[in-house]
Amino acid sequence: MKRRIISILAVVCGLVMTSISSSQADTISVNGAGATFPYPLYSKWFVEFGKSHPGIEINYQSVGSGAGVRQLLDKTVDFGASDAPMTNEQLAKATTPIIHIPTTLGAVVITYNLPGIGQSLKLSASVIADIFLGKITQWDDARIAQLNAGVALPKGLAILVAYRSDGSGTTAVFADYLSKVSPAWSEKVGTGTSLSWPTGLGGKGNEGVTAIVKGTVGAVGYTELTYAKTNNLPVAWVQNKAGQFIEPTPASVTAAAAATKSMPADFRVSITNADGKAAYPISSFTYLLVYQKMGSVKGQAIVSMLKWAMTDGQKMAEPLHYAPIPKAMIQKIENRIKEISLE
Repeated sequence: MKRRIISILAVVCGLVMTSISSSQADTISVNGAGATFPYPLYSKWFVEFGKSHPGIEINYQSVGSGAGVRQLLDKTVDFGASDAPMTNEQLAKATTPIIHIPTTLGAVVITYNLPGIGQSLKLSASVIADIFLGKITQWDDARIAQLNAGVALPKGLAILVAYRSDGSGTTAVFADYLSKVSPAWSEKVGTGTSLSWPTGLGGKGNEGVTAIVKGTVGAVGYTELTYAKTNNLPVAWVQNKAGQFIEPTPASVTAAAAATKSMPADFRVSITNADGKAAYPISSFTYLLVYQKMGSVKGQAIVSMLKWAMTDGQKMAEPLHYAPIPKAMIQKIENRIKEISLE
């Protein structure tokens, strides 16, 4: 009798283990890496997508746009992510065509640590450029004071610039903006995901820059809006091309996107320093980067995720301080997704 019970238990255990192994085998695991800019939104997306698609697991590493592009070109991930569109030179290195899928829009904000300041600072393009060039070194500088009449700026407090130490799409967006508004920046520093910074202290990821600012009185940095919001850090109102000081919000980011006169077929576009009275000037699309030709199993999983992102996913953007893709673009993006070949 005892032997019979043991035999039955062995069979039951075997069936359970077989069921678990079968369940694990049926799960499609998709791996991506890249931008930290949209990471709070992507984290939410991939969890919610998994709930409605239990056979698909999306794993995403927030390692920065530069690293995401490199891993995509090396084919060590199934998709990449970047705030800065890939350059022609980068695309030429790919052994299979890569397409850009805009997923959301966000604001690169100027955040700072100035205790006792009860209102948002106002900053112009030239003042921002000269702070990050190391030309304006104290918070009570006359040019900052002139823009913020009535604000009790701290006397003699040194400015510490915090910047991204890793290859960063957020950096590329910020540098793109500064290069448009400041000849000195364009000549001395220029654009790109990695820069030779004239001054300051580097932090890895939007998380790293936010940590430096939060932990250092007098610090100033650039980061994606949701990182400042979740850390209860103030953000500056930035003077736009029309001369208006604009608060970074999903609505003012949408206004920047709406001012884009023409959208290229591949969606690689800059919307910094956009026209329009309501446009926040340091706004950007962010992209998922996918191979145009993919295997049928993982490819179908990625296509399903992209289609979901254009519908259910867009509803989750604004609560996390991102702006949804303009409705006029959705159909164009969905048509682009249909161009993905599943071999």
